[in-house]
Amino acid sequence: MSGNDLLSAIRSHWIGILLITVVSIGGSLCWYAVQPKVYAAESSGIVVAAGAENLGMSLAGDSLAKSKAKGYQSVAESIKVAEDVVGRLGLKESPQDLARTITVSVPLDSVEIRISAKSSDAQTAQKVADTWVDALAAQVYALDKGNAAPGSEPVTKIVPLAKASLPSAPVSPLMTATLGIGLAAGLLIGLAYALARNHFDRRLRSVAEIERLFGLAVVGTLPTDKRLNEKSSVLEEANGNNRVPGGHAMAEALRELRTNLTFIDVDNPPRILLITSSLPSEGKSTVTSNLAATIAAAGREVIVVDADLRRPTVHKVFGVVPDAGVTDVLTGRATIDEVLQVWGPNPRLNVMTAGRIPPNPSELLGSRAMGQLLKDLSQRAMVLIDAPPLLPVTDAAVLSRIADGTLVVARAHKTTRDTLYRALSNLTRVHGRVLGVILNCVATKGQGAHNYGYYAAYGSSTEAAGSVASSSSRNPDVRSSTTPLTRPGIAPAVPTPVPARAADTNHASVPWPEESLSAVSTEPAHSSTPTALDAARRWHPPNSGRGRRSAPPA
Repeated sequence: MSGNDLLSAIRSHWIGILLITVVSIGGSLCWYAVQPKVYAAESSGIVVAAGAENLGMSLAGDSLAKSKAKGYQSVAESIKVAEDVVGRLGLKESPQDLARTITVSVPLDSVEIRISAKSSDAQTAQKVADTWVDALAAQVYALDKGNAAPGSEPVTKIVPLAKASLPSAPVSPLMTATLGIGLAAGLLIGLAYALARNHFDRRLRSVAEIERLFGLAVVGTLPTDKRLNEKSSVLEEANGNNRVPGGHAMAEALRELRTNLTFIDVDNPPRILLITSSLPSEGKSTVTSNLAATIAAAGREVIVVDADLRRPTVHKVFGVVPDAGVTDVLTGRATIDEVLQVWGPNPRLNVMTAGRIPPNPSELLGSRAMGQLLKDLSQRAMVLIDAPPLLPVTDAAVLSRIADGTLVVARAHKTTRDTLYRALSNLTRVHGRVLGVILNCVATKGQGAHNYGYYAAYGSSTEAAGSVASSSSRNPDVRSSTTPLTRPGIAPAVPTPVPARAADTNHASVPWPEESLSAVSTEPAHSSTPTALDAARRWHPPNSGRGRRSAPPA
């Protein structure tokens, strides 16, 4: 897993990570609340050697005290001292238990002995520490007195140095350490949860994931549009009418898809495009219809063929009559001209519905008559075929051998890696040409939003410009933007009629949308002298490299 994959997993499941971290911190606080508090108090004493009349004896006594301090450490940890402390303080604890709460330390090259006592009560810890030093001093005095000559005092003794202070805060458990452990444990468990979810979640989420796993180009990404939740339809902006607020993201995505299709094979552009998906409800019919409307809005002749002879839906999307269509032409009951229906909002878009539902759809779609029908339609216009899903039936795989290329629609956060792999494998087995994948229903906000916020801002600017233009038309003092500019001594440019383009008969010489736009342009003719406006009107291809890879995965 790369660093980008790790960051993507964290961004996708950050809510789960946050909840797990909060629960972990809360659990650590609960553990802290139920744990008994332990207080620690420290007292100390020093070993003093007698006989310091001169410098030499003083140095000798200091060396003796340091050596004795090391030996007295074992005495301080003995049960005898603990018994003495229990007797003096009247504690209910046994000497063995009390000895386990005492820590004795002797700093290096020092005559100091430090006693640390721990207890659940702060005052008890203070008293035990001070009493332990006194009991140690008495025990050392008794031992050395027995080893000294009769009538003489011990050479060394222990003198209390500093009384223990009353502890104000417990030493165990520590609040900061408890919170730190809870935070660290929560983050680690949350990260493990995110990685596990990311590993077992087989749904496709991004363009980079599809291109990395399948080696196919994602030729288009279409955002989620709430207007398509209730039913499939052709959006107004797909037909070139941006009258719906917030619809600019879908409109720009469809235009980007239309432009990317022009770069798939510039030498032999596909005339017959098959659009399918892995499973139903992934948006193939909606994508086909809106893409056709977008291409037609650019001045290109388009024919949409409903090849889903089992569950046809194209007639519902375009609102045309479903009585006669593909099956009627294949069986010889009608001709192409009789079943083609012109879509009202744009006469450049024609629809051929499925017609009557036959008992043998796969045989009809794989027949020579179907191949001839598509060939005849491609001589008239660009053909978009709405085919059934690849996995439930074999109809789309059969049609892929007739079409010039296939586009597979995948729905973000729904289509899984396994289903898309099986769908592409079905196309590969019949030697179908896969042009790329269209990622549908990409989120416009949050993770995987694909920067559609830019289109919203751009659309707002466009709407503002439209309102200014409309106000200018109502104000006679404001000159319309379509009024030709004139200068003294120069005649205004006169629009010249553009001759109608003859029906295309060559498969590879049909113009793409950009060329068609120039053919149907109604802008005034300019003089032969190049100007800055002419240079600005020149179209520049995008730098994006998407849409150029067409080989299916091995």
